[in-house]
Amino acid sequence: MKSILTDHTLIINELETSIKFHNVNHILGFLPKGSYLVGGYIRDIILGREPEKVDVDIVVPLNAIEIGKKIADNIGSKFLILDEKREVVRIIFNHISIDIANQISSTIERDLTSRDFSINSIAFLFDKKLLFDPLNGIKDLEFSLLRTYSEINLLNDPLRILRCFRFVSELNFKIDLKLIDFIKKTKEKLHLVAKERINYEIQKIVNGEHALEALILVKRFNIFGSDNFYKNSFFLDLQKINYKELNKIEKEKFLPIFFIAQILDEVSLEKFKFSKSEIAKTKLLRKWHFLLIEKNISQLTESDRFALHKELEMFLPSFIFYLPQNLRLDWLNRWRDKDDKLFHPSNLLNGDIIKKNLKIKDGPILGDLLEYLSKELAFKRLNNFDEAIYKAKQWIEQNAPKCD
Repeated sequence: MKSILTDHTLIINELETSIKFHNVNHILGFLPKGSYLVGGYIRDIILGREPEKVDVDIVVPLNAIEIGKKIADNIGSKFLILDEKREVVRIIFNHISIDIANQISSTIERDLTSRDFSINSIAFLFDKKLLFDPLNGIKDLEFSLLRTYSEINLLNDPLRILRCFRFVSELNFKIDLKLIDFIKKTKEKLHLVAKERINYEIQKIVNGEHALEALILVKRFNIFGSDNFYKNSFFLDLQKINYKELNKIEKEKFLPIFFIAQILDEVSLEKFKFSKSEIAKTKLLRKWHFLLIEKNISQLTESDRFALHKELEMFLPSFIFYLPQNLRLDWLNRWRDKDDKLFHPSNLLNGDIIKKNLKIKDGPILGDLLEYLSKELAFKRLNNFDEAIYKAKQWIEQNAPKCD
């Protein structure tokens, strides 16, 4: 990350350079006097961030729908009306999303004081080419502080309560103490928010660069449950885990589902519209974690171990934190080895070969035989095709139903 910009002239220069680079300057001629840029676009310029997705928020005095439609028609872009009553529209062209909305107050300052946080309340006035920062948002960016002008701003859209933790996760910001007290008192208001919007924010939180810090706060403040919610043995102490065992790619791919499972139970996952895949993975993590509470890992039978690796193969790094510390790295290294037949169950024979060579048909017997052969391979009791055919014949003789 680049150093934070605090000088207004430098910020304006960077803004104008970025606006030209992203071709946003092509729409400026359609904007009426008094229009201004606001929100995350300015915040990211000041922080020196280069987000993957460019989102531009523009406020116009009046007629946002009419202005947006005229811009879309002229530059040949996609046009969406997000809120007809409040006149909020979106223009999408290339990789850029531009939201245009009407000013809701009589002055720009009053408009800015109604926004979620001070860091998002910095405006760039297009016609005057100056920054307007009535809430000292630039200073808060400098101190990495998340602060709101009024608690009412959060109550107007309770999702902003959750968005606090998103900024902790993405920007590694601290939350103002007054804001923390307010969040604790009003977290129940989240139930008023559409479940899909909550899901979106949670995904942003668990995928942020500083997700761990955000998750610790979410658990500390019991955002999604009662005071006793996280006493369930499934939830681990996130501060005591060594995450360095995972490499960068593994962290990006497998930590999010582990984190989701550490702040939500299965009922909450369904309530917040998580995917069937995410719910299924969480159920499997929970299933095997509870089994390891009942049994020492060394007491698992061969069938248990084989079933564990078969069910968790695609996301095993999400599970290793439930293992004893001394086993984690060994399991990870074996999982990284794609030729390890226990951690990546496979087979020397497929169903068609078995049916052709051993004259059996599709059905439960064939499935059980394939499972047996895969397990024999996993525990190194099979070495080649001929051995697999031989063991398959033996198994059929012992297990196939006998006819009178």
